[in-house]
Amino acid sequence: MGMIPLIAATYFMVSGGPYGIEDILGGAGYARAMAILLILPLVWSLPTALMIGELAGAIPAEGGFYVWVRRAMGSFWGYQESWLSLAASIFDMALYPSIFALYLGVLNPALTAGWRDYAWKLAVVALCTAWNLRGAPEVGEDSVKLGVLLLAPFAVFFGFGLWRGFTLHPSSFWGRPAAGASFSTAILVAMWNYMGWDNASTVARDVDNPQRTYPRAMIGAAIATAFTYVLPLLAMAAAGLSPDGFTTGSWALAGRALGGPVLATALVGGGIICGVGMFNALMMSYARLPLAMAADQILPRVFLRRNRRGVPWVSVLVCAVAWALALALPFERLISIDLVLYGSSLILEFIALVVLRVREPKLERPFRAGAFPFACLLGVGPTLLIGYALYVSRDEKIIGNTSSLLFSSGVALIGPLLYWLTTALKARRPASVSIPD
Repeated sequence: MGMIPLIAATYFMVSGGPYGIEDILGGAGYARAMAILLILPLVWSLPTALMIGELAGAIPAEGGFYVWVRRAMGSFWGYQESWLSLAASIFDMALYPSIFALYLGVLNPALTAGWRDYAWKLAVVALCTAWNLRGAPEVGEDSVKLGVLLLAPFAVFFGFGLWRGFTLHPSSFWGRPAAGASFSTAILVAMWNYMGWDNASTVARDVDNPQRTYPRAMIGAAIATAFTYVLPLLAMAAAGLSPDGFTTGSWALAGRALGGPVLATALVGGGIICGVGMFNALMMSYARLPLAMAADQILPRVFLRRNRRGVPWVSVLVCAVAWALALALPFERLISIDLVLYGSSLILEFIALVVLRVREPKLERPFRAGAFPFACLLGVGPTLLIGYALYVSRDEKIIGNTSSLLFSSGVALIGPLLYWLTTALKARRPASVSIPD
């Protein structure tokens, strides 16, 4: 992958377009929503992008963040990094087929009625599995095409919104949040919409000149993400559309108000592309983790098998089955669990950045995320936001009286138990032999 395909793949791993930010507007109103979407990249996305730019450039290994944490802090913490990321993926990856089915239902409710909803979600998993088996370069190049198709309707949407604002001068809704607003929910949804930058690091083996490409791709994807979130909201505000009741799936209604049924249908089509594109790009990333762990003899060596395109096909298939089993989980309860688990793994990556600066000062770093004091402070903003997510999730119930925080903590604590079990089994195994592709 060159820089443009990596930017496109990263964009889908993080954003996938404005789909998913609807609840930010519905929960905070125009002024606060735009403030959140403009400030959050500075304290959440930019520090993460800088950290990844340095580590991916210095250690462009397949397995990415797992390899960084293991190298900095040892195999135990490397295992926890991988466990937290894979556990988060179970909840994260169930969201994107849900987005696909949601927008398909907006297009024609009969298509997703009853059992068809789950069947379409399974179809997304199967399609993306076959897509990934073609190789990471193909996924990256196809992400460019999907990105153009996804964003084209929003370019038209933006133009219609500004034109209506300039010609009709409608009353605006800047000064008040939407009725029944939930500012905390808006913050959490915005964090979810800006997370996932490190996922691109696991495919370093398939990136052309990763030392140079990764830092530029991270910054480019961060800028593209912020712009594609803010500009559609700016168009809506200029057009005088009310944020009341704006929620997941409402882009079709806004498109109909500005451009009629054709634009509404195009935006629905973009939502369908969003679900497929995000799942496809993230599958490419997550499937490399079992491969890297198998290379360290933490997982069975069968995960090392590759097809003729270099794709770890066993890892892809096993991950696909695990994600397919999670498709029945309720959409609205997944984000807070995902944030807690992913946030914990992200904190380990920031710690690895600092530890490697201390332990390996002579490591060649084509890109440096500032001087040592600046590198130490990079993780402060993301850590505070993760702490906020933990605080908010303490009262959100998942199963019975079990909160999101308690459930996520229980999932995280399985990691050390699995590590000790794995190392005990590894000590009893005879020396392994290589497995052919």
